[in-house]
Amino acid sequence: MQALIDSVGTLSAKERKALAILLKEKGINLFGIAPICSRGADEAPVLSYTQESQWFLWQLEPDSSAYHITTALRLTGELDLDALRHGFDSLIARHETLRTTFCEEDGIAVQVVHPPAPLHIEVIDLQAGGLSYEEQLNALTDSKRQPPFDLRSGPLLRASLLRVAADEHVLVLTQHHIVSDGWSMGVMVDELIQLYAGYRQGRRVSLPDLPIQYADYANWQRQWMDAGERERQLGYWLQQLGGEQPLLMLPLDHARPAIQSYRGALFDIPLGDELRVALKQLAQREGATLFMLLLASFQVLLHRYSG
Repeated sequence: MQALIDSVGTLSAKERKALAILLKEKGINLFGIAPICSRGADEAPVLSYTQESQWFLWQLEPDSSAYHITTALRLTGELDLDALRHGFDSLIARHETLRTTFCEEDGIAVQVVHPPAPLHIEVIDLQAGGLSYEEQLNALTDSKRQPPFDLRSGPLLRASLLRVAADEHVLVLTQHHIVSDGWSMGVMVDELIQLYAGYRQGRRVSLPDLPIQYADYANWQRQWMDAGERERQLGYWLQQLGGEQPLLMLPLDHARPAIQSYRGALFDIPLGDELRVALKQLAQREGATLFMLLLASFQVLLHRYSG
């Protein structure tokens, strides 16, 4: 079996799919044990299922900012703008998703990976007087999140540098959810910090090689599902969820709008250190992530209010 797994990477996409179907018929799920392989030069990178849903939603509402992901980094000390630009250049060359756009070929949505190119960093000076710096920061951060992305032409990463003072800046990064999520945004920021520190000190930063890119995973996922996994998972959830599911009817102070407005808000709930540690320990005992635990707690709350 190990020899078979090792040889998978040498097969073409059609050969891997045919092998997966054959083994599936014999009760062996190849893609449950085989590593994800780099796609061949002749393989068009398709969309993952999550990306496909984002592509569909964007076509419905191309001007919506509901699926924009924004993070703001406060930078203190003297800033080396050239080192920051070099850091972004290396980051974009390293990660295909940061230079990917989307299109349709023969009715099928595919990813288009472009050659590395410099990222434009908009530099904005905050104004003295009038609004406070904090109010200006909030307003500018929100304004940089709002403009729509064009998934066909890109780029799908925006960077703005807000200059508060000579030794204080705020870097605002915005991406579309089709190429990023909360986890990968954290990875990107961590690598950017390492690259910036290296270029500022005039040394080369050596990050671990990436054996695969996200488009490789998307192709692997499609082949896995096409080999019979889609039917297996669909059958499982139909059995688990049963028939028609009821709508969650919460006691609201006004009716739901006919058209979703996305005019929501964020409400931060600080957790004390003692509670945070206890929650992490509970999650570990139950073999779950902290996110899973908090989501389950929220669902219990919804059940209490809705019955």
